[in-house]
Amino acid sequence: MTENHSFFQKPNTKKEILQIGNGTPFGFERVTNSALGIGGAYGTWGEEYDNNRVREFASFRLGHSLKDEDAMNLSELGFLSRHHILDLSEADDLELEIQVGSRILKEAALANGWEPEDVDAVLIGMSGPVSDDYVPLICERAGIPESAIKVSVHKACDGSTAGLNLILNPGLAREGKLNLAEELKGKKVLVGGIEGLSRFTGRARDKYALQLFGNAAGVIGVIPGETFKFLVGKEHEAFDGEGVLAVRMYYPHSRQAENGSLVEFSQETTSHFRVAGLMHEPADGSAISMAGPMGMVKLFVRTGVQVVTEVFNEYAALMNKLGTPEKQISVGIVHHANYKINQLKARHLQNAGIQFPMPWLLSDFGNVSAASNMIAFLRQLPFIKPGDNVLFDGFGAGTYYDVLAVQMGK
Repeated sequence: MTENHSFFQKPNTKKEILQIGNGTPFGFERVTNSALGIGGAYGTWGEEYDNNRVREFASFRLGHSLKDEDAMNLSELGFLSRHHILDLSEADDLELEIQVGSRILKEAALANGWEPEDVDAVLIGMSGPVSDDYVPLICERAGIPESAIKVSVHKACDGSTAGLNLILNPGLAREGKLNLAEELKGKKVLVGGIEGLSRFTGRARDKYALQLFGNAAGVIGVIPGETFKFLVGKEHEAFDGEGVLAVRMYYPHSRQAENGSLVEFSQETTSHFRVAGLMHEPADGSAISMAGPMGMVKLFVRTGVQVVTEVFNEYAALMNKLGTPEKQISVGIVHHANYKINQLKARHLQNAGIQFPMPWLLSDFGNVSAASNMIAFLRQLPFIKPGDNVLFDGFGAGTYYDVLAVQMGK
């Protein structure tokens, strides 16, 4: 795990105060691996709440003191802190997240040696977007061309990995819809997750969600077929019929399955597209309702192990076909739902004869949903070498899974 201190205190973090509300702390780090030709930026905003203070925050949101039996052992789950804002007006919420999102896009572009006007496409995962047109708004503010393809991806915590899968795997395109992998091959693409989860969980009174989640963003630069070469991968849906992790859809969705799929692909404008997954929504109309940590384990581990196993077996078959059966996965970039989930997945995979490094890298953010895979990747990026094969494992409420193996570097 990362060292036990604040993200804002890390030596490479650039910190500012955004003039929203009474002043909102914002920090980010830019990361580049010049040998790979890959870079990106990640960060967070709001006041930091460590594991001692988060009880105070949850009690404030609940309107009463959090009971001792409801206080989670967050360090055991791998989390040391998370970042929150207190209530802002709708206009301030929008302006704050536009400032954060546009800045992260700019910094991610620069980390790749691109100017914002060079960017050909932007795909952003968001669990509960602050507005339906959030991605076009941050692209416009960042100076990204109006003609650039923009995709809003709503598959909860799986959103950023789903976006990466879409631009690399041509087999995911639906009949009659834009094939993003074919359209964007060789082009400059920004992919990531931007999650204002403090705003989102502020619409809930779930005692677990208020302790686990926080704000963060992570965006990476990808040139499909060049810096990221697709090897194998798949997406998988398994509807959460019991509502173990129920999430309200603050985005357009018909609330019907489409041709057997829970995911709708729609075109909003000439350049803005939406990929939206059906959720089991809370019965009380709140933003999120969780069955507790053990419920999350049951929801994600069994199917998650199945999907990773299938992709790993396809990877092994491909390596045999290429005459390089010894070529291993260098590292797995796994969504940080919590440390126990990832430990249990690793144990089950090991029992099946599958083993690769799964480093824990996000202890200073809490669960940051779609931002987590890209932050984890950027923290691992300095250690990745040209030609390394990396596995991305995304999963989220819904329930959605995207797993893919890629070769890194030009």
